[in-house]
Amino acid sequence: MSQPNIIDICKLDLFAPKEELMEKYAQRQAERLLRLRDMYNWILENPSSSDRDFVSVLMSRHGVEKTRAYEDLGIIKAILPNFHKTARDFARWKFNEMILETYKMAKARKDTKTMERAATSYGKYNRIDADDEDKELPFDMIVVQPFTATDDPSVLGINKTPGIKDRIRQLIDKYSKETIDILDVEYEEPDLEEEELFDDYETIEEDDDEGV
Repeated sequence: MSQPNIIDICKLDLFAPKEELMEKYAQRQAERLLRLRDMYNWILENPSSSDRDFVSVLMSRHGVEKTRAYEDLGIIKAILPNFHKTARDFARWKFNEMILETYKMAKARKDTKTMERAATSYGKYNRIDADDEDKELPFDMIVVQPFTATDDPSVLGINKTPGIKDRIRQLIDKYSKETIDILDVEYEEPDLEEEELFDDYETIEEDDDEGV
């Protein structure tokens, strides 16, 4: 039975307690899960960061080589089926937190003007003045998932078959040559023997000739 790959393991146990990871997996694998968890959280806290930023932080925090850092980046993006949506949701949550914090500080200073502006911004951003049934769907916030077409089965955890493309090409050439007469067939008039199948065939032909 094949072993689960690292992406499947992350989906299953990325946020499991450290003690459980150490008991369930080999030390190196458990340590990698903890590293991936740390960087997963880092991405959520830094939604506008670039891939280069991620790699730099990972190399600095965990002392890994650049190649491994990019491998980890690919894994984290794979377990975030909608990475851009996650970042946007975090930014919205952060915005609300900032507005609420501003309101609290203004209230402590009894700054009613700032309190009013913060409350207005909060209400407008969250559209609390609109009835739920009247709210339009946020089509402008729908993010197209970054799908990339590939014929590489390894993304599904399936091992590649060496030379598979050449083998496919050979089989197509082989069977195309053997069935060339089938691939290029001339049109022939159908012979349905209408006179024997239909008793009133002659009557039908006459009606067709008259345009009825």
